[in-house]
Amino acid sequence: MKYIVSIFLSGLLTYAVGIYGDLPWWSFVITNFIIAIALPIKPAQAFTAGALGVGALWAGLAFGTDMANNHILSTKVANILPMGGSYILLIFATASIGALLGGLASLTGSFVRARKA
Repeated sequence: MKYIVSIFLSGLLTYAVGIYGDLPWWSFVITNFIIAIALPIKPAQAFTAGALGVGALWAGLAFGTDMANNHILSTKVANILPMGGSYILLIFATASIGALLGGLASLTGSFVRARKA
């Protein structure tokens, strides 16, 4: 149950900090770190919870924004990057970066909690 709550809180607080906070884009890392300290789960579960929460949120937001402008901007950016103009690959890369950052922040928080105990 703590694992599912951790995934949900990770996505929810990442969204809240990004939308409502006047903070830098990487501020969700701090919230994931705090969630992993507050909810005692195993390090592997903490990593996957942070990765799933942030990765799914970033993928959904990127896809929603991409659909709103008929893939025009993402296709141009994918042409600049070595992605062959594939907007789907760009969304996947965006989600992967978010998932990696969220997962590593949660993993670090889990290790800090284990060190304190």
